[in-house]
Amino acid sequence: MTDAAYIAERYIAVWNEADPLRRNALLIEGWSEDAAYVDPLMRGDGRDQISALIGAVHQRFPGFRFTLDGRVDAYGDRIRFTWALGPQSEPDMIKGTDFAVIEQGRLKSVTGFLDKVPPNA
Repeated sequence: MTDAAYIAERYIAVWNEADPLRRNALLIEGWSEDAAYVDPLMRGDGRDQISALIGAVHQRFPGFRFTLDGRVDAYGDRIRFTWALGPQSEPDMIKGTDFAVIEQGRLKSVTGFLDKVPPNA
């Protein structure tokens, strides 16, 4: 399997990319064409829907940035990592843990869990 830490870093880069054209290029590079994303708040099937979800997060939380929070774990074709999201003044306002399946070095599916969400988010 491709380096799990690298895959997680590229995943965070996609979520931080506000420009739809650059985000789509990153999705093509790192996600399979039929990739799926699901968490308690949203679901996307395929790169276009996933890009739209990410765009919606940028609209709802302008200026917020994702960061990896801790180490990336891997086993076989699966990785697990924790992330934080927030503005510069509170970079870990929201936290989550994602589990991903990797196929041929690309993300095939991601299941996200929200570990910390403030009441007003």
